[in-house]
Amino acid sequence: MPKGIVYVETRPSSPEREAEFNEWYDQVHLPEVCALPGFLAGRRFAPLGDGGPYIAVYEVEADDLNDVVAGLFRALQEGKLNMSDALQTEPMPKVRVLEHTASYPRGT
Repeated sequence: MPKGIVYVETRPSSPEREAEFNEWYDQVHLPEVCALPGFLAGRRFAPLGDGGPYIAVYEVEADDLNDVVAGLFRALQEGKLNMSDALQTEPMPKVRVLEHTASYPRGT
């Protein structure tokens, strides 16, 4: 079964709401997304000093990795995910699906 990642770039809706954005993402959104079919785990990364986007990396596994993302968008459209207006939606978050092709363990 193919494995990969879903890579997502997001930003808070305003600098004043950054703490609220991070609390919602870490406490609500990340667990809800990871509960969807095909999502195995999720991690978030914060920009260092340049005001760039926050990055979420979700590990996924499915016969068709694009189906995992389709399921995420369906859950959003059906209101199954608790969204926050602390998330910037203009422009929309960037989402990419990447299939795992190789690993190289350190020390070999």
